[in-house]
Amino acid sequence: MSDRIELRGLAVLALCGALPEERVRRQPFVVDVDVFCDLRAACATDDLDDTVNYGLLCEQVDDIARDEQFTLLERFAQRVADVLMADARISAVTVSVRKMRPPVPQQLDTSGVRIHRER
Repeated sequence: MSDRIELRGLAVLALCGALPEERVRRQPFVVDVDVFCDLRAACATDDLDDTVNYGLLCEQVDDIARDEQFTLLERFAQRVADVLMADARISAVTVSVRKMRPPVPQQLDTSGVRIHRER
């Protein structure tokens, strides 16, 4: 399926990291998601009920960031993929999670992972 819903730049605060201070203080992350699904019905009807509601997708990602904690960005991204793929209309997802303040001594804008999962 090449149809997709794209979410770009969803800013969330989460507990994610291996360092002790990252386990107790929320940090800013940016999440991007591509949701692959058949959009032909929505294209024809112009009806929200015939598509995957991106507002709900944003809410689900925000809930994960707020309610769970992770050591690795990889696990954070996988949890997002798992939750979104629970919707049977979604055939695949690509999830990118970027840490906006990576704890390294070098000048590094962001660190992140991108995963792709299919049924």
